[in-house]
Amino acid sequence: MIDRRTFLAAAAALPVACSGIVVESETNKAAAGEGASESFEAIRAPLGHGARIGVAAIDTGTGRRLLHDADSRYPLASTFKLPLAAMVLAEAERGGLRLDEVLVFAPEDPLDNSPVVAANLARGRLAVEPLAAAIVVRSDNSAANILLRRLGGPEALTRFMRAAGDPATRLDRYEMELGSNLPGDPRDTTTPAAMAGLVRTLVLGDRLSPASRARLGEWLTTSLPGPDRLRAGLPPSWRFGHKTGTAANGGVNDVGIAWPPGRAPIVIASYQSGGDAGLPARAAAHAAVGRVVAEIFG
Repeated sequence: MIDRRTFLAAAAALPVACSGIVVESETNKAAAGEGASESFEAIRAPLGHGARIGVAAIDTGTGRRLLHDADSRYPLASTFKLPLAAMVLAEAERGGLRLDEVLVFAPEDPLDNSPVVAANLARGRLAVEPLAAAIVVRSDNSAANILLRRLGGPEALTRFMRAAGDPATRLDRYEMELGSNLPGDPRDTTTPAAMAGLVRTLVLGDRLSPASRARLGEWLTTSLPGPDRLRAGLPPSWRFGHKTGTAANGGVNDVGIAWPPGRAPIVIASYQSGGDAGLPARAAAHAAVGRVVAEIFG
């Protein structure tokens, strides 16, 4: 845990304070968590001037929520690939596509960070299911664009998220443009509260069939990027599935679900933007968020 002395030393160098943290119940009887609020401010401070962190965590067993700047907008980056994979599975369930349907690569493929598409470039095609697995397990950018084109583009994914009860998350562009994270630009953004609710609905709710939820959960728990983010701060005994994202201008994110032994899952959405810190410091900040969540809900 980050102690009060560390927090005060970091906060003294800052010109402004960050939004406070709230721990609230399903009945909206809110109580300020002073110690946790200090911890989150201390986590934010090393990210540099103008940095923001937003966190929303849901204990699905009790309904308690841990919120810090949870209604501000942050860049989606590759976290959009989690609802995109869910949309693929939902469309397959309703007959809008088949998981064994073969999709052809576009001339501009592969983009940067497209390991699965690059490995199959000579073939020039892959089925929907391995493409969907690739966007979660490997964060394959070209696979995401291929699936987005097949499903109707960013607007179609935004409609899917609205239908799933998410009032805020929006996708406007394809990879790689969606990661620009320009100040004040609402395109390709979410809020931590909206994303946490969406992940809860898609992975734990009844929006997908049990078989599709199991498949999505397997992709998330075998996802390779970002083991030094939230996962690094959670107890080793907690099973964890997640999707990371990295954009320009400090947009470094991690969203997922933790399954502590013998109890209900905990959904976590952790977002960053701004500041001048490098990736190691940003990963460490996510790990620190994981520790705070585990301490409060564990």
